[in-house]
Amino acid sequence: MGSVGNTGGDVPGPFNVKSVAIIGAGPSGLAAAKYLRAQSRASAASPAPFTRITIFEQQAQVGGVWYYSARPTETQHIPQTSPFCPPDPPLRPREGEDDGSKPPIFPSPMYQDLHTNIPHTLMQYSDMPFPEGKPIFPERETVQRYLEDYATDVRHLIRFSTSVVDVRPEAEEGESDRQVSSERWTVASRNLLTGASTTETYDAVVVASGHYSVPYVPDVPGVREFDAAHPGAVAHSKRYRTPDAYAGKKVLVVGNSASGLDIASQIGRVCAGPLLVSVRTPTPDRVRDHIPFEEVAEIERFLVAERGVRLRDGREIVGLDAVLFCTGYLFTYPFLDAAAALRGPPLVTDGRRVRGLYKHFVHIRHPTLAFPGLPIKVIPFPVAEAQAAVFARVWANAAALPGRADMEAWERGEAERRPAGRFHVFPAQGDGEYINELHAWATARAPRDGGKEPPWWDAEMFWARALYAEAKIKFEQTGKKAKSLAELGFRYESEPGKGEETGAIQEKLDMAG
Repeated sequence: MGSVGNTGGDVPGPFNVKSVAIIGAGPSGLAAAKYLRAQSRASAASPAPFTRITIFEQQAQVGGVWYYSARPTETQHIPQTSPFCPPDPPLRPREGEDDGSKPPIFPSPMYQDLHTNIPHTLMQYSDMPFPEGKPIFPERETVQRYLEDYATDVRHLIRFSTSVVDVRPEAEEGESDRQVSSERWTVASRNLLTGASTTETYDAVVVASGHYSVPYVPDVPGVREFDAAHPGAVAHSKRYRTPDAYAGKKVLVVGNSASGLDIASQIGRVCAGPLLVSVRTPTPDRVRDHIPFEEVAEIERFLVAERGVRLRDGREIVGLDAVLFCTGYLFTYPFLDAAAALRGPPLVTDGRRVRGLYKHFVHIRHPTLAFPGLPIKVIPFPVAEAQAAVFARVWANAAALPGRADMEAWERGEAERRPAGRFHVFPAQGDGEYINELHAWATARAPRDGGKEPPWWDAEMFWARALYAEAKIKFEQTGKKAKSLAELGFRYESEPGKGEETGAIQEKLDMAG
């Protein structure tokens, strides 16, 4: 992933961060709070430890994307290609259910029968294992309870049912990098129960609001007309909860990502077969053997009268009852849209990546603004820890940022070698290398000046990372009961070259993200 240098341009710092706003109490926001608190308690190097940490969470509970709602969002845009659409309004209690105190709900993409794609021994935070006796690929309920337990010692910092509506820097145009290091941020929020609005000032902001809010539905020719003529036939996987609605129907799933294939496996058991899956790149045979479906080409056009589609290879499929897009999400930050004072490139243009960041999380022009949790196809919890360790120590002056020129050069280099839509998508094993790189960055200074040490991956972790997609297939084939990789027949042996071989398999079968 490259090294962290300190050789060019004006180096940001020293920082004078005492107060931090964290937007979101999901996995990344909780990790941020833990590392900031640990740094403020232990750092001898910082002249200004963090004395005020506030977590803003629009839901009534922690968990972020893992916080399940049986009711899906009632808002849908077909197609949806712009990240600048208004956020989905929250769900309010139905008539007769409201006792005046029930908080609004912001439905996530979480569906009812979901097991993680990641073994909990990899997924867990470095200082808190999952409870004993749980399946190695735990259910969503287990993950939600795990996050609630993890949040115990930072829960008092959280303002629940509170939405952040605007974030903007107070620094004036023309200030130097060193002045920007001490700039402050105005954060406007609204309590969703009382309607009360609050405006406060913070020295730093952690944007941990996730990236599963705005679905991406491509503007395929004819899709608007098809949706208008056949209301409810087209949907995005964000609205999927159970396969019941697809029972006995002719269904086309669009996309073969991790969630797309998992949802396809559920729908395929109840739909009028064969289930059809439209793909851009072929699905590995090993996966297709496990999830029977008919793989078809990309959609060229929707056919309204025939209630069907024409594929890129010329084939026409007619009489479709349902089309489910499993095509991912767009990055969006509506509370930052109005922050025209942000120097540098706009954060978001087409929604396919976040711009102006170093190492996927540090804002180059505004280094007191951090965006943990952006990388895709990674093990998210330890990645969030590693990122939090770095910005906590940087803001406490216990670790250093490179110069602005070096950070901008890194971003240019990454943009040149990665397609725009895959800027934040990591290669197989890339997350482990990234975690270890950030560990080295956070712990480079001696003495370490206290704080909380982030995770570091050893050879066994890389081994587990390389094989877990195969392990997930075995887990499902054997009834979803296994409690360890060993029960599935995978035992770690430190053999030279073994990681490279399994890594090649993982490249094809990777189901993280």
